[in-house]
Formats: sequence, structure tokens, C-alpha cells
Amino acid sequence: MLRASFLYLSHRRRLQRFVTRQRLTASLAYRFVAGDRLDDAVRVVMDLNHRGFTTSLDHLGENVSEEKAARAAADDYLAAFERIATDRLNANVSVKLTQLGLDISPHLCRELLTRVVQRAQQLDNFVRIDMEGSAYTQRTLDLVLDLHREYPNCGVVLQSYLYRTLDDVGSVNAARVRVRLVKGAYDEPPSVAFPKKAEVDAKFEAEMQQLLLNGTYPAIATHDDRLIEATRRFARTHDIESDRFEFQMLYGIRRDLQDRLLREGYRVRIYVPYGTEWYPYLMRRLAERPANLVFIIRSLIRERRAA
Repeated sequence: MLRASFLYLSHRRRLQRFVTRQRLTASLAYRFVAGDRLDDAVRVVMDLNHRGFTTSLDHLGENVSEEKAARAAADDYLAAFERIATDRLNANVSVKLTQLGLDISPHLCRELLTRVVQRAQQLDNFVRIDMEGSAYTQRTLDLVLDLHREYPNCGVVLQSYLYRTLDDVGSVNAARVRVRLVKGAYDEPPSVAFPKKAEVDAKFEAEMQQLLLNGTYPAIATHDDRLIEATRRFARTHDIESDRFEFQMLYGIRRDLQDRLLREGYRVRIYVPYGTEWYPYLMRRLAERPANLVFIIRSLIRERRAA
């Protein structure tokens, strides 16, 4: 019930305008978001790199409706790559196609994505194309698979809760496209996605196994202890070395688990979002784990009492 409510709220533009002006909700957001500006994200990345983590920067934003905004988003991504190179950060960049104008024009989106991936290649870096709602899945895969032929420094995200994903794993493995496997955080109907957590988890495990066996440096992105242990166990029993894959986790979530995996010798990449368009991202994080809201509020209360 709470999950559905948070996902519904993530699309409410009027509520977004109200919420983002409130000091309390901004405090909630910055538990999961590095800050408003690239400078804020760079400081977070430097600290994470110093502690041994790799990172992926995400300039928040999605579903732009004007070409000017899409071109500005591409410029922001390019600026992130330049900053990564200048400051010698251990980071790549994650992009959303609807932020690059996919809703406006597929041709515009391809033009802007090519610019970003091309510059990343020149800087010996990598672009992860995020997966959005199921309405974009096929278009995203088509674009990535086509672009990957010329620019192998781009990869994609697959969502285990979609019925189609095990087949998609086979397609991208055959093309040697790097995959980040996630459960999925969008509100999807039962006609396209498994409605029950147990089913999603079972699919995640099956897809993880195919990625570890046949994929190209897969990223297993989860905070689920059981699925992390399943990944470790499968890698161990199939003699898959820890440098052939990585775990990915979100900034601000399960820091204890992030640290433990790093101490145990696994590669861990932290997804670091930044920017002012944090509202939909925050709602999806709360939908994934409503207990996060309780945790954050308790932390804020403790901080205020200590002040």
C-alpha cells in the first residue's frame, strides 16, 4: 500500500512544487542526494573514492518536454565527464533518455546521447543508460544495442520485475553490453511485471546467474541481504573472481552493508545523484523501502535535539 502511494505521488507535479520548497523534505532528500550542484556531488565522490568505492554520477531529471532542456541536460552530462577527468575521480555517469529528449524526438535523443557517449569514450570513461518505465524498455534497448556497435563504452540497466527481462539478458549478453541489474522501482501493471516480491527476487537471482556466467562485467545492484548472499555464493561455487563483477548501491542507503562488502574484497560502486529535480527520485526510494522514511525522520529528530 505504501509503495503504491509513494509511486503515485512521484508523478504529481503540483505536489512536487510544494514539497521541494519545504525545508523538512529537502532535509529528507539530502539523505539520498549529494546536493544541488555538481560541486556538491564531486565532494561526495572524492570522499567515497578515498574510502575505496567507485561511483556513478546521476544528474537528476527526467521526461523533459522542450528541446532546450534536453540540450541543457546533455551539456550537464558533458560537464560531469570533464570534471571527472580534471579531478581524476573514479566515477562514470548514468543518464536517462527522457532527460535527453526521448519524449520529444528519438532523433534528438540519439544525437545528444551520441555526443555524451563519444566524449566519454575520448576521456576513457563509461556511460550507463538508466532504464525507466516499461513504455521505454524496447526503445532504450534498441538505441543502446545500436550505439554499442560503435561505442562499446556504454551499458544499460535491466529490471528484474519485468516478465521480459530474462530474454533481454540473453540479448545483451550476446552483444557484450555491460548490464546493471536492478529489481525495478516504477509503478508497473501486472500485465508486464511480476506483482509479488518473491517472484521478482526469484527472477533477479536467475538473471544474476546468467549475467555472472555469460555477461560482460555485470553490476548487481541491490540492498537485499539475501540476494547479495546468493550472488556471493553463486560466484564462489562457480569460481567467478570478485574482479569480474561489482555490486552497486545507492548513496545514503545501507552504508553498513556497503562498507562490509568493501572490507570483504568486493568491488562496490555507489550511485550518486545530485541536482534540484530530486522529488521523483526520493519518492521511488521511499516506495522501494518505506522504512527509509522512519529512519530519516528519527535521524533528523536526533540531530535537532543535539543542536
